[in-house]
Amino acid sequence: MNQVELSQRAYRTGLPNRADALSNCLATSYAGILAFMAVATEGSFARAGERLGIGRSTVSRNVQRLEEQLSTRLFLRTTRTTSLTREGERFFAHCNVGVSQIVGAVNDMLDLRHGPPQGRLRVASSAGFGRNVVAPLLLKFSDAYPDIAVELILDDKPADFAGGHIDVAFRDGHLEDSSIIAKQLVPMARMVCAAPGYAASRGLPDHPDGLAQHDCINLRLSTGRLQPWAFHVAGRTVAQQPGSRLTFNDADLVLQAVLEGRGIAQMPVHQVWRHVARGELVTTLLPYAPQDGGHHICYLCRQHLPSRIRVFIDFMTEQIRALDLGGATPPRPAENTGAALATAQRQA
Repeated sequence: MNQVELSQRAYRTGLPNRADALSNCLATSYAGILAFMAVATEGSFARAGERLGIGRSTVSRNVQRLEEQLSTRLFLRTTRTTSLTREGERFFAHCNVGVSQIVGAVNDMLDLRHGPPQGRLRVASSAGFGRNVVAPLLLKFSDAYPDIAVELILDDKPADFAGGHIDVAFRDGHLEDSSIIAKQLVPMARMVCAAPGYAASRGLPDHPDGLAQHDCINLRLSTGRLQPWAFHVAGRTVAQQPGSRLTFNDADLVLQAVLEGRGIAQMPVHQVWRHVARGELVTTLLPYAPQDGGHHICYLCRQHLPSRIRVFIDFMTEQIRALDLGGATPPRPAENTGAALATAQRQA
């Protein structure tokens, strides 16, 4: 006998007798306990059978097997009445605690699915989209559903649903993970923007090749490489890496430099749309805006979603689609560029 077999034998030998009794009990007594509890509650084998959806004789056999297993008589039966013995009353008191806990656990799970939304919700998002879009909407969601506690994790890496205990994630671009459900919220777009003052003094390029004549501002990604500028030219997506006078490894610093008129940059629509709407930024090169998939809300399974997850998905889908992100259906770019220059010159 090898060491593994010796260890397994020692483990089995060391199991307390009560563990074996529990195993046998669970294997043989489940139906009997259900029948016993039903009879004790209803006061009749016939009514217990109706409640359980089985025949009276089946109830009687199950209770008889349980009495044989326990070597104890649980009921006093006459032609007119059925009552618990003293031992039956004691057994009922013990079983009732366990049954109540099981019923409570079942009802709790049903409440999560069908009851009022409540509990904790762990949400993951890319940093930019989470900061600019998701986080502001969480305040409205919290007001609408005060019994749901939400934790937002900003991380540009794909969410680890299982390891990170993530309930819902927002992801950008093209998704290839078939293990998750992904609902596209809005198209993912990027805009080349400048401050009105910069546009009035330097003009705006009308083709990606014109970027060489402008002060471009670049973003260095967490990987260490520069983020390329993407454009849709002649039916395909092409990437450019214009030279720059300023480079930052933080997207908010890029935006701030553009707002201050230091140059032009290509930035996600969700980062700039409010500034464009307020006239603080103007856009150009919209005919060449890249098609980068979309912004998605993701979760693991369509079935058996707790109500807190369902209402969060519905709320965010409605709210984000209602936002004017300024890139989903932009005006005709050539007209927009001319309008932007005219607006910039007036503001200057």
